Amino acid sequence: MTTPLLILIAGPYRSGTGGDPALIARNLERLEEAAAPIHRLGHVPMIGEWVALPILRGMDDTDAAQGDVMYETAHRLLQHCDAVLRLPGDSAGADKDVEIAHERGLPVYRSIGEIPVRGVLVS
Repeated sequence: MTTPLLILIAGPYRSGTGGDPALIARNLERLEEAAAPIHRLGHVPMIGEWVALPILRGMDDTDAAQGDVMYETAHRLLQHCDAVLRLPGDSAGADKDVEIAHERGLPVYRSIGEIPVRGVLVS
């Protein structure tokens, strides 16, 4: 493999937090912890919240009430991704990401160790 994969990192973000900002931030940190190892394998990590959060900040209450921006952003993003890394933990959104990945015939990895190493590594 010589072309890097764009890999969506999917896992709990809001799940299990009760809306607590500190717990949500910790979940985002867990998602982000997978980014550097994916990069070291020669691929491009992507997290849906990296894309969705700026969108949410730019919306007013009327826009936000029209749908779940997080799910919709992930759905759109998966049209461009080559694979999904599903991290452990309950998450309806991450489960939906996996479902979409399977529908598209994309590989779904359950650990960093399952992700193939790109032929040319960048350090």
